[in-house]
Amino acid sequence: MTNSMKSKVYLETTIVSYLTAEPTRDVVQAAHQQLTREWWDRRGRFDLFVSQTVITEAGGGNAEAASRRLAALEDIPSLAVTAEAADLAARFVRAQAMPEKAAIDALHVAIAVVNGMDYVLTWNCTHIANAAIRDKIERTCREAGFEPPIICTPEELME
Repeated sequence: MTNSMKSKVYLETTIVSYLTAEPTRDVVQAAHQQLTREWWDRRGRFDLFVSQTVITEAGGGNAEAASRRLAALEDIPSLAVTAEAADLAARFVRAQAMPEKAAIDALHVAIAVVNGMDYVLTWNCTHIANAAIRDKIERTCREAGFEPPIICTPEELME
């Protein structure tokens, strides 16, 4: 990879949620918010992408919070949800890399994979950035002919 090429980062919905959330007294969430803001301040080192799935999720819930989330995503290119991505997401579920109830999470990862992202950035450590399932996700990607992205949290993608 040459210096002129920036790594491509797919931002899963939890990133923009933590970025724009009201301050909280919850210690873990407050730490995630702070780390997300610090990462966001240095985001120029990366080419960022979202998908229509992220935009749909970010636009849900409390109207004021949704408007803050969507404003943060305004200038970020959105990747299409293709049949290829939907097929790969279904493969993740069939391979038990991700549970059926996490179908949307599987779709996030699949969209990133088929679009050749270098990273999937998320705070979803249950179904996405989880060491116990990362191997299954990577194996499923390779079996489908794709190179898997690195799935991580903002804390892991700091320099």
